[in-house]
Amino acid sequence: MRHAMWTVWVLWTIIGLSEEGALKQTSMSCDPVGACDGHSRSLGTIPSGLTEAVKQLDLSFNKISHIRETDLQTCVNLEALLLQSNQISVIEPNSFQSLKNLKRLDLSNNILSHLLSSWFNSLSSLQVLHLQGNLYPQLGQSPLFLHLPNLRVLKVGNNNILELQKQDFEGLSMLEDFEIEANYLQKYEPGSLKSIHNISHLAVSIKEPILLPDIMVDLARSLQCLELRNTDLANFDFSLPSDASSPLIEKIIFRKVQFTDKSFAEVLKMYSFASELLEVVFEDCELNGIGNWEDVSLSKIENQGKMETITIHRLRIKDFFSFYDLSSVYSLLGGIKKITLTSSKVFLVPCELSRNLRSLEYFDLSDGLMSENSLENSACEGAWPSLHTLNFSQNKFKSLEKVGELLLTVKTLTHLDISKNSFDSMPDSCQWPKKLKYLNISSTKTYTVTPCIPQSLEILDISNNQLSDFHLHLPHLKELYLSRNKLKTLPDAANFPNLVAMNISENTVHSFSKAQLESFQTMGSLAAGGNNFICSCEFLSFVHNEQALLANILTDWPENYLCDSPFQVRGKRVQEIHLSFSECYRGPLVAAICSFLFLLALLTGVLCYRFHGIWYMKMMWAWLQAKRKPRKNIDREICYDAFVSYSEGDSNWVENFMVQELENFDPPFRLCLHKRDFVPGKWIIDNIIDSIDKSHKTLFVLSESFVKSEWCKYELDFSHFRLFDENNDAAILILLEPIEKKAIPQRFCKLRKIMNTKTYLEWPRDEAQQELFWVSLRAAIKS
Repeated sequence: MRHAMWTVWVLWTIIGLSEEGALKQTSMSCDPVGACDGHSRSLGTIPSGLTEAVKQLDLSFNKISHIRETDLQTCVNLEALLLQSNQISVIEPNSFQSLKNLKRLDLSNNILSHLLSSWFNSLSSLQVLHLQGNLYPQLGQSPLFLHLPNLRVLKVGNNNILELQKQDFEGLSMLEDFEIEANYLQKYEPGSLKSIHNISHLAVSIKEPILLPDIMVDLARSLQCLELRNTDLANFDFSLPSDASSPLIEKIIFRKVQFTDKSFAEVLKMYSFASELLEVVFEDCELNGIGNWEDVSLSKIENQGKMETITIHRLRIKDFFSFYDLSSVYSLLGGIKKITLTSSKVFLVPCELSRNLRSLEYFDLSDGLMSENSLENSACEGAWPSLHTLNFSQNKFKSLEKVGELLLTVKTLTHLDISKNSFDSMPDSCQWPKKLKYLNISSTKTYTVTPCIPQSLEILDISNNQLSDFHLHLPHLKELYLSRNKLKTLPDAANFPNLVAMNISENTVHSFSKAQLESFQTMGSLAAGGNNFICSCEFLSFVHNEQALLANILTDWPENYLCDSPFQVRGKRVQEIHLSFSECYRGPLVAAICSFLFLLALLTGVLCYRFHGIWYMKMMWAWLQAKRKPRKNIDREICYDAFVSYSEGDSNWVENFMVQELENFDPPFRLCLHKRDFVPGKWIIDNIIDSIDKSHKTLFVLSESFVKSEWCKYELDFSHFRLFDENNDAAILILLEPIEKKAIPQRFCKLRKIMNTKTYLEWPRDEAQQELFWVSLRAAIKS
């Protein structure tokens, strides 16, 4: 049974996964403008149900192997068809016949073993065609591109292409971007590319450059930019027919190309031949040599051309420490205006080379090994006489003061980038070239700014440092970049009277006000997003009331302005937050409530002290305790004739007169005195209650001391409970000394009431009358 259930479960899972896979296969999303996205869906065929509403169809990175004539028949308005990175091996001849509006077709990185011209006969509107990365050994048996008059971007070729023929590119007259991948090209039929009258950019990927001169001859009058990829120029020999016309090429790019000292000399010949050449670029190239170019006869290079720009990125020199000083080519560099030499471990520009760069205006040496010691030689007297922009970003400089001093020889310098160095501290004063207008010292670990910053600056970038304040006065400054620091407020506008733009994003600014923004009278743009904004009522009121001002001046408003606090709105846009009154003024509200409660407690304390409230509370507690006790019945146990309530100040009279008189009488009276008869260890309140309950009467010895005694008050009150709760006459008042009723405190309301309702015995001062007093007292106790 269990085995059967397990089998059913497995089958159900397989069916479910199959259905899910089928669902995933057929799923494709389309937006309202007709762009359908079906890439990376494991599709095996082109989905059915496509209509004329589809304008862009992306089916890349699937498993499509076959395109039938009916698959795209209804897509008459299709403009872009992306089929790259599938497994397409078969395309039926008329598959694209209905796509007369198609402008972009990508069939790259498939397994097409041949190309047919019939695929493209109807694509008169096609502008972009990618065919590279397939298996075809040649570009068709007949001209492929004869019916593509509007084609502007073409990418063809693979490692199987061995030959290029004249017919291959017939019909093409003008291309903006042309890529040919033919790494193992063995034969080039002269004139194959000559039919193309204008090529803006040609990228050729070939391992051996033996056919390169023939290609250049064909393109002499049509090519503007030549890019050579993945080529080993070790055996390059640049020899051209004597009648070859000078090419119009303006830019040459060497990408992942290997040079030797000999092949570099051949490149210099090509440079001389291309009289209109303006720029040469070396990207990820490698030089297997030591710069031994003394054998190069530079005197034969009669035409030094018009070249102005040299760009070198990530140049690798195997024998770096044996490399020569380039002195043999100094004379060719006099007209160069722009040099970019980055990520190539440059640690020195020799003084003599710097002096020969007479026309150099822009020099980028970023991501190198330059330091103050090497700069002292590079920036020697007479170096770079025309230079206005210098980039030393990400080198090994450590002293800002020394860099400024060494560059005083470059009198024309206006723009200096020394970012991503490790300056740490900044001296109080520095010397700089007098014409310096732009300074970039971002990402230099600077934690403070000083008057070392030149007053002549118009643009200052000091972002991504450790600044907590910025108080420099820069009267000519127009742009200030302070992002990614630790600033808490906007800088003082008075220090920058001509400021036009400022970036203070990603700091710790909590808020800013209308007055602060308006104080920058000339500023047109401010970026302050990514800060820790405290969304207080004041700040939110400003934001909501000045929407027009903020939209006009803040370049990153409102998406980058998020609340950091209060907690309940953290991460939300400042523009969208509206706080209630209690949320806005929570601090003052809590303070007001606390103050009120404190004053109330203080007033309660004063009133309690004035009207003896604490005493009343104690009495209330004792009364509640007494009320919880069961009421005594008439035949309760009587142990004493009387409980005597008196103050300590009257103990002499009680013990020496009353006790002697009553307890020594025949028969004697039994009196309960707290000093003598209270049970030790028992709560005093319980002692008082029990003593009153076990006594026939309660004697109160009234005097000034009595009304001041705390325990006398309790005893009086508990006796009062019996008077009223049990409706008896148990209390006997003895007035030991005259007491005015007005002198009795208000809290003795019960005593006042008893004295008004009951008669009391007054202790006579006359000894003749004292005997009568004792008789009356004994009679009262017995009653």
